[in-house]
Amino acid sequence: MEVRTPARMSPAEAEAVLRRALESTGQRFTEQRAAVYRYLLETDRHPTADDVFTAVRAEIPDISLATVYKSLETLVGCGLAVKLTYGDGSARYDGRTDPHPHARCLSCGAVLDVPGKLEADALERLGPVEGFEVEGYRLELVGYCEACGRN
Repeated sequence: MEVRTPARMSPAEAEAVLRRALESTGQRFTEQRAAVYRYLLETDRHPTADDVFTAVRAEIPDISLATVYKSLETLVGCGLAVKLTYGDGSARYDGRTDPHPHARCLSCGAVLDVPGKLEADALERLGPVEGFEVEGYRLELVGYCEACGRN
């Protein structure tokens, strides 16, 4: 069975997925939420809310930054996006919700998907954590992107 990843969905499929997810959590479908979701599905950049705002404003000129933030949080709450947070308080968003590793640049903060997958037994090989039930994982490689080098 083929997994339908965001990049493989047609615009009509993406809208249907969004409508179902919003309705299942008692949220309304809006064009603003749809535009934010479409942008997340189209990009692999892991944008900040400001990046999303700038991009979506080309489609909906009167959208506010507050609406973009609320839309992003709604998508995260519906399970259609992932919020990647960091110790410095910054956040980036990912329209890909399957478990996959990221690489983050320590200089510019860019986040990239790491190709490949961890083997199914990778978590088991780490061993149990006493007093803690593991539900999943987030793997992040840190270093410097090609553009930044080691400044």
